[in-house]
Amino acid sequence: MIIFKSINTLIKEVNFKANIGFVPTMGSLHKGHVSLINTCKKKCKKTIVSIFVNPSQFNNKNDYKSYPRNIHNDLLILKRLKVDYVLIPSIKNMFKTKKEMKIPILNKYKVLCAKFRPGHFEGVLGIINKFLKKIRSKYIFLGEKDFQQAYLIKNFIKRKFKTKVYICETVRSKYELPFSSRNVRLNKEDLLKASKVSQAIKKLFFLIKKNFKNKDKITEIKKFIKSNNINLQYLEIRNKNNLSTNFNQNNFKIFVAFFIKKIRLIDNV
Repeated sequence: MIIFKSINTLIKEVNFKANIGFVPTMGSLHKGHVSLINTCKKKCKKTIVSIFVNPSQFNNKNDYKSYPRNIHNDLLILKRLKVDYVLIPSIKNMFKTKKEMKIPILNKYKVLCAKFRPGHFEGVLGIINKFLKKIRSKYIFLGEKDFQQAYLIKNFIKRKFKTKVYICETVRSKYELPFSSRNVRLNKEDLLKASKVSQAIKKLFFLIKKNFKNKDKITEIKKFIKSNNINLQYLEIRNKNNLSTNFNQNNFKIFVAFFIKKIRLIDNV
């Protein structure tokens, strides 16, 4: 495993004519990241993993400062997984000006997380753009847990790069809660409470699949979540193909964002 602190050094040392896969992360690696990396290793000859907590995608400075970081543990995991290359760049190494840190998104996509975290996805696209201008990988691997993010990245890459986007299924705990870097800030009781949300939206999903009229039961699910003293930010059903509210029984997806002890969590089914 070769560790690079500079993206320019990485592109000088790596042969991008080979079948290379790229897994961008913000570190604090968990089983979801491990699944992405293992999928990449199966599909590609070489794997690059980045660890970069991107300041431009945080609309809250305290959230950025408190974001879980554990480089030592991350490197142990990546070494065990036999990752070929690891990129751990500095902010100055990635961004020369503030202007290049953000890429605008269309107003029609300023829904769900984009509505409540203004500038977040603009920052995500900014860092993806910086990475792929240098890292000419054949594939990039993203998780379905961050569905809106993966959707926007995929559309952006399709217009600008030859890199193919591979979206991997959400990896969940035995209680149905998706693995997230933010989970480390919660105790067992908190995680079990959060799991009730994931279980509730999964139940709603199958009810709608059984009978489309059950989409109206979303009101009951909202009441159930709030009754467990969970601060619900949004719970919506949308078209998974374009994120609009024009959906049917075959293309709907349920999205949720909520807080447990001021820790913001998301899920979708």
